[in-house]
Amino acid sequence: MGFFNSIMSWVDARFPATRMFEDHLSKYYAPKNFNIWYFFGSLSLLVLVNQLLTGVWLTMSYTPSGEGAFDSVEYIMRDVEYGWLIRYLHAVGASAFFVVVYLHMFRGLLYGSYQKPRELVWIFGMLIYVVLMGEAFFGYLLPWGQMSYWGAQVILYLLSVIPVMGEDLLVWVRGDYLISSVTVKRFFALHVIALPIVLLGLVVMHIIALHEVGSNNPDGIDIKAKKDEKGVPLDGIPFHPYYSVHDLKAVVVFMAVFLSVVFFFPDGGGLLLEPPNFEPANSMKTPDHIAPVWYFTPFYSILRAIPNKEGGVIFLGAALAVLFILPWLDRSAVRSMRYKGIISKVALAIFVVAFVTLGYLGTQGPTEIKTNIARVCTALYFLYFGAMPFYTYFEATKPVPDRVRMSH
Repeated sequence: MGFFNSIMSWVDARFPATRMFEDHLSKYYAPKNFNIWYFFGSLSLLVLVNQLLTGVWLTMSYTPSGEGAFDSVEYIMRDVEYGWLIRYLHAVGASAFFVVVYLHMFRGLLYGSYQKPRELVWIFGMLIYVVLMGEAFFGYLLPWGQMSYWGAQVILYLLSVIPVMGEDLLVWVRGDYLISSVTVKRFFALHVIALPIVLLGLVVMHIIALHEVGSNNPDGIDIKAKKDEKGVPLDGIPFHPYYSVHDLKAVVVFMAVFLSVVFFFPDGGGLLLEPPNFEPANSMKTPDHIAPVWYFTPFYSILRAIPNKEGGVIFLGAALAVLFILPWLDRSAVRSMRYKGIISKVALAIFVVAFVTLGYLGTQGPTEIKTNIARVCTALYFLYFGAMPFYTYFEATKPVPDRVRMSH
């Protein structure tokens, strides 16, 4: 033990390792009333590590070219030792990433974790979400299967609607006049190097910003307002070891579900890995139904719901942009949904139903009925944010307790 202390003293004199550990773990006081919704932030970090490690291993056997990409994936699946497992961990991990991120974002909506003073925490989180979507999109092309090729063809074509520079931008992103081997190499570089660096940087800033203002809690109470004589929040406990050990329960449950999918349902019945993607990309053969992966489908439905192509792209961009200004739309005097009025609760429930419905419709072929339903859900999506400044300002709220409650 003395030898370890000597080593740490030597390190601390040159790098603030102990101070960083204390600031962000052992002496970072988190509210003592965290519930199940607060597992998903830690699980997001777990899945991020899985994606980085399995991604590094996959690059060792992957060939980023139009001629060799599909065959190299087949080589990984058939000839590389445990290559099939690494590939499935990475492919299923992409969907798992979005599952935990969507639940993490829902918790923010539920307990008002975007309100003052956590606006910047929310904005960093939204930037992570947008970069994650870009990372997933670039990675989606790399298997060079039928759905990879045609899905990228549809999404990239949206750039052409940008006035004046749209066509030139489309060619620049593709690196060619058509999706080709150059596109694969370009997307590989973005997927493996550029966006992971940005993503890691944003994750660090997200955590630093969170620890600067402190974590929110199900009651939406600022625990820094009441401290003991030593300056320790009365309703706070050190994140380590209490929550770092507590989160292991969620890790065990998550890994059991995640590995069950990896080993027994890696394609998710066509939802996680589409059947057309097991065929090599063919520019002369269009799949019967072109749709993005499930985590893009809510926004894909919004795109299809608008009859005008330019309008669809505008609404698609607005659906993401409005999330960034959410902290300034909510004018409620309380944070948590526990103490907001009935209108806020009903509005959030309708928003969730509309979002999930849009996601389902995005996986289906378009029909007149489904398109009309998508239009209604799109209207409800934007109405949730557009009406928020009014109903949150005028609705009656419940009194917020002085101290956090351990149960509700």
